[in-house]
Amino acid sequence: MMQDNSLSSSASLTHLDDQGHAQMVDVSGKAPTIREAVAVAKVRMLATTFGAIAAGNVPKGDVLATARLAGIMAAKQTANLIPLCHPLPLQKITVDITPDPQLPGYQIYATVKTKAETGVEMEALTAVSVAALTLYDMAKALEKSIQIESISLVSKIGGKSGDYSILKMGSGE
Repeated sequence: MMQDNSLSSSASLTHLDDQGHAQMVDVSGKAPTIREAVAVAKVRMLATTFGAIAAGNVPKGDVLATARLAGIMAAKQTANLIPLCHPLPLQKITVDITPDPQLPGYQIYATVKTKAETGVEMEALTAVSVAALTLYDMAKALEKSIQIESISLVSKIGGKSGDYSILKMGSGE
């Protein structure tokens, strides 16, 4: 069963030491378990830009393939970008970029999986963020007003805090 793991008043701040200084959490006593996280980002643009990307008519080349690869590479670099993240052995990274004519634009989903002592939420969020930034970079010659929005965790599986799904957020469960 998925559960909402929102911050409660009894939550401890594990990334702070006794003096209130930032620290990397010690996970050495935890057993490695399978963990998976899915994140999403939306990239909104003009219909003409959306059409040019879909047609492969962008001066810099294949926008979607480049953005997908950038997302995968970014997930592998998360510990170098986010100061208190643990470097993790990532067993699976997928970045899917889906056209959404209703935006118009693209929805970017990243799934990251590991067997480790800590989760991969930050890796999934980093993947969609960098994929979205790369999509912008590849298409900015066509449109400067492209918007990156709604970057969020969709779900996570595994770990002490349990499973989480955004789909359960408003359901009362």
